Amino acid sequence: MKISKTSNTSSSILPVENDNTVIASSEKNTGKSNTQSAANPSTQMQLMGLAKQFVIDGALLPLEKQPPIEERSKKRERITHLRKQQNLEHIIQRAIRYCSDDEVADRADQDWFNNFINLAEDVSNKTMQDLWAKILAGEISSPGSFSLKSLQAFKTLSINEAKLLAKACAIAIKDQSKKSMRIISGASQTPGLFNFFSKNREHRINLSPFGLSYAELLTLADNHLIFIQETETPPIASGENITFSFNGINLSLTASKNSSLLTFYKFTPIGTELAQLIADNPEKKYLHLLKQEITGLFNVNY
Repeated sequence: MKISKTSNTSSSILPVENDNTVIASSEKNTGKSNTQSAANPSTQMQLMGLAKQFVIDGALLPLEKQPPIEERSKKRERITHLRKQQNLEHIIQRAIRYCSDDEVADRADQDWFNNFINLAEDVSNKTMQDLWAKILAGEISSPGSFSLKSLQAFKTLSINEAKLLAKACAIAIKDQSKKSMRIISGASQTPGLFNFFSKNREHRINLSPFGLSYAELLTLADNHLIFIQETETPPIASGENITFSFNGINLSLTASKNSSLLTFYKFTPIGTELAQLIADNPEKKYLHLLKQEITGLFNVNY
């Protein structure tokens, strides 16, 4: 799945005073002009809106209009349960679309599904709901695709962090087993008598133009999606060829000098699992840069 940008204005869930249901309301009528309502509200108005949406605005009302705190607490509990129910039903609706009506699979693990419910019930952002739906559909179709550790890690991801993962996937390579994902960050040649002082012995690839500065790589590492410590391949002999899949593109690297090696950031097992949510979307500018930067040590073909 390709993560796409969505509007930050999502429908809010407001209580219906004389009913046990919830309704979606994109905007409260404040009596202001259309121009004013279209503008960003003040921080005070935002806080008041959130407080009302989550039913914790009782103390903001005039004293004579405040219901008893026990009543306010019960109302908040009821609305919270309704919100969670609505979130889960939206995720199920989305997940059904990703499931086949004729494909047969092993029976899903009920314990996994119960954990999924507990972790997904607070997700109201539509983009994140779609990702949770992808996880559910993927697990139903192929049990064991997403571990509970991956679900717990994904629970903590913000939408911006999920977009960072998408950026990492756009420049990542997979080996032939497709179980290992890496981002090539450079190439070098093992130091020897004839190249020790050569300026062309090491080549680095700047990942910042692709939205992955070192600070952003640290964010991915903090979320257990990549290892921040770079690793290297064993030395590769001149003429030896290694192949990868680059977002569906066959990528071939042939060493042009002895003892050449690649440097890369490796995805964690959790990062590799969650990368299944991201559709192939190759960043071809990265391929051009890769070919340009390591051409002294590797011939790059795709």
